[in-house]
Amino acid sequence: MIKAFFTSATGMNAMQTVIDNTANNLANVNTTGFKRSQVDFQDLIYVTHRQPGTEGAQGFELPTGMQIGSGVRIAGTTKIFSAGTLDHTENPLDIAIEGEGFFQITLPNGQIRYTRDGAFRLNAAGNLVTSDGFLLEPPIVIPQDAVNISIGSDGTVSVVTSAGGSPTVVGTIQIARFPNPAGLLSEGRNLFSETAASGTPTLSMPGQNGTGLLRQGFLERSNVEVVRELVNLILAQRAYEFNTKAIKVADEMLASTNSLSR
Repeated sequence: MIKAFFTSATGMNAMQTVIDNTANNLANVNTTGFKRSQVDFQDLIYVTHRQPGTEGAQGFELPTGMQIGSGVRIAGTTKIFSAGTLDHTENPLDIAIEGEGFFQITLPNGQIRYTRDGAFRLNAAGNLVTSDGFLLEPPIVIPQDAVNISIGSDGTVSVVTSAGGSPTVVGTIQIARFPNPAGLLSEGRNLFSETAASGTPTLSMPGQNGTGLLRQGFLERSNVEVVRELVNLILAQRAYEFNTKAIKVADEMLASTNSLSR
């Protein structure tokens, strides 16, 4: 059996995964804080007919060998945490991280998750929460009579109440930074969870220990580049077609061999 059938099949499977990944990137082009993924490839095991350096004649070594590969496989998908564009929303509860780091979010079960989505809102108790109602960690409570909310670049949250007077500090937003953010586990809803690959987060005030500064009234848009994704889509489609062409040629070769007996 011609090996090209199975080799080309691995290429077709890999290109299907690339198209699936590209579709997800494009679908989230307007998702706040979304980070695009790229697909990483590895070539498969080689059938070695002759190793490089084999002695071809007495005292002479062959400069090259003869190896036939078995195709390709997906090694993994890597999150690219490059910065997205900051969009000025004029909403005082929208916060963007200008640099590295993540907001900490507390789930209803008490577990901690991490996000780049800074579209926060107030619940009935005055807590800063995500669009799903998950609490920001550490909790920030805004008084009911607050008429002005100010969030400094260092994470300090202060308010001015209807009674007037000087601003009052009600809390400080902390930023988590990971040794390997690409190792975080995506859980949907713009949330990430810690894994052994990501390492343990370091909590800091914004602007310290390599974390970014906060920008009130801004949101970080997706870092997906539509043109790049469309080019990747075209390349994946063409690569898929080339692999089907290789299978077709191998089939024609088998047909020609079969016709020799007629």
